[in-house]
Amino acid sequence: MTTMPVAGITPVPCRDGREPADLVVRNAKVFTGDPRNPAVSAVAVRGGGILALGDDRDIAEHVGRRTKVVDALGRRVVPGLNDSHLHVIRGGLNYVLELRWDGVGSLRQALAMLREQAARTPRGQWIRVVGGWTSDQFAERRMPTVAELNAAAPDTPVFVLHLYQSALLNRAAVRAAGFTRDTPDPGGGQIVRDRNGEPTGVLLAAPSALILYSTLAGAPALDDADRRTSTRHFLRELNRFGLTSAIDAAGGFQSFPDDYRTVVELARDGELSLRIAYHLFPQTAGQELADLKRWTETVRPGDGDAWLRLNGAGENLIWAAADFENFSEPRPELASGYESEFEQAVRLLMENGWGFRLHATYDESIRRHLDVFEKLAAEGLFPAGNRWLFDHAETVSPAGLDRIARLGGAIGVQNRMSFQGRVFADRYGAAAASRTPPVRQMLDRGLPVAAGSDATRVSSYNPWVALHWLVTGRTVGGLRLYPPEQLLSRSEALGLYTRAGAVLTGEQDVKGVLKPGHYADLAVLDQDYFTVPDEVVPHIESVLTVVGGRIVYAAAEYDGSDEALPPVSPAWSPVARFGGYQAAAGPGVAGARQADLVGEASAEAEEHRRWRIARGSATDRPGPASDPCFTL
Repeated sequence: MTTMPVAGITPVPCRDGREPADLVVRNAKVFTGDPRNPAVSAVAVRGGGILALGDDRDIAEHVGRRTKVVDALGRRVVPGLNDSHLHVIRGGLNYVLELRWDGVGSLRQALAMLREQAARTPRGQWIRVVGGWTSDQFAERRMPTVAELNAAAPDTPVFVLHLYQSALLNRAAVRAAGFTRDTPDPGGGQIVRDRNGEPTGVLLAAPSALILYSTLAGAPALDDADRRTSTRHFLRELNRFGLTSAIDAAGGFQSFPDDYRTVVELARDGELSLRIAYHLFPQTAGQELADLKRWTETVRPGDGDAWLRLNGAGENLIWAAADFENFSEPRPELASGYESEFEQAVRLLMENGWGFRLHATYDESIRRHLDVFEKLAAEGLFPAGNRWLFDHAETVSPAGLDRIARLGGAIGVQNRMSFQGRVFADRYGAAAASRTPPVRQMLDRGLPVAAGSDATRVSSYNPWVALHWLVTGRTVGGLRLYPPEQLLSRSEALGLYTRAGAVLTGEQDVKGVLKPGHYADLAVLDQDYFTVPDEVVPHIESVLTVVGGRIVYAAAEYDGSDEALPPVSPAWSPVARFGGYQAAAGPGVAGARQADLVGEASAEAEEHRRWRIARGSATDRPGPASDPCFTL
């Protein structure tokens, strides 16, 4: 860890008997996100909050003998990122069991990872590739085949989830899942069969993803101790990219309180490295109103603390109101007459001071939901001070945006089009894709808009992939979706990943910008987000992530200064071998970094030569140039 005092920031007695800072980050290009003080070079932290900002002279009075001073070496510092739609709780419970293809550049590499993992996986366990990738990212521009999965892992069950569209199972996984020619297709899903009626290993969301999730749920789960370790490693992986907060969007097969117990225990023991605001999602069709009623009578949104807090209900309130977004399938129609039960659920929440978030992909669904909200607005329930939002809203219309604004709503957008944009364009056309979702129109109306990923089963959890999508309008495969007038500036996009998420949890007065009195949540980046070429943005990582004044992730010169984690368990975990997101050097970065290393090595050699001269073991007289291969 680079710690000082150094020239220009020597410790001085604090004025008026004030306590010194715990941590100072200096020599940085700090983007504060605060328009009244947008750029500084140093940040002082005390008690988990921002104490002061400025330059070395401003910060010097806060440096004491025990202050940890970090030299950012001229790097960019930004407020900690906040993913406003991340399935962080579910992702943490399964992280160490999953082989991540996030960031993998070729199908050949992906299959090689699979083959190697098959040799490491014990009998009875599955290999799971669950989201964060698309065939468009591969050089081959195609998905694997079932035959390739069988060849890579002939005896170990393999489950490969591709977005919300499909899953591939090898022969061993078909047997382990219990699929036979007599297994009926579940509602909204299809088991693809050969000419003899035997399952081929392909499952289709047609359009419901429940067939994919229910099959995955049949795989072996971790015990409580390994769930805890898995979650801690997943949070550290998120910290690697500068994430300091997330809003958990709950989801299918995430039951309360059982599946929340791990993060509750970590919060109680002070071992969370990411702030989490969570939602509650009724899991059982026909029981949704009873679950919501019990929850509203037990807890209230905002209950908790700065690390773990309830934020409301959703992203589903009742199952009948869910529209599934498999863009390779026709748009689904919501069930006839769902509005009566849906109205009861929304009324219950609004009358009890609960906010909610609602999964709604298509404008046709949003229009029907808004009809219910406007009916309740006539009774004074909208807007009523409760935070509520639509998630996704890919095809929301201008009229729908106006109605949302009048009702006091917000919108959470995710970069699902980074991964599904080509499929969407193939079905609906390039013109429709060019405004899906209409983020610029949302912002022009003054709507609160927050960005997220919808990881881990669709997009990758890497926030810089999402930011790249917002500022370039391109998919991970390079397809340009949006015209220039629809794109966001880099500062606008970063605001959707920092300040805006804090608005959705009611924490905008303490989080999302760097200013005195706010949480000391920040990231020191390895590359300058504001100046690197567009194609480099997805490759940005943090070298130092701070949450509440704690260093929760450290790399490069700061390696080893973060908090220790227990080893990955079980030992055969794919994460133990491959890690998480598969980082690759951005275009042009590898060569530049190599040149930097050569320069650093040359500088070190020159410094060592001067040291030898000073000790008398070398001379400063140049000797003859020689090549030992040509010595006579």
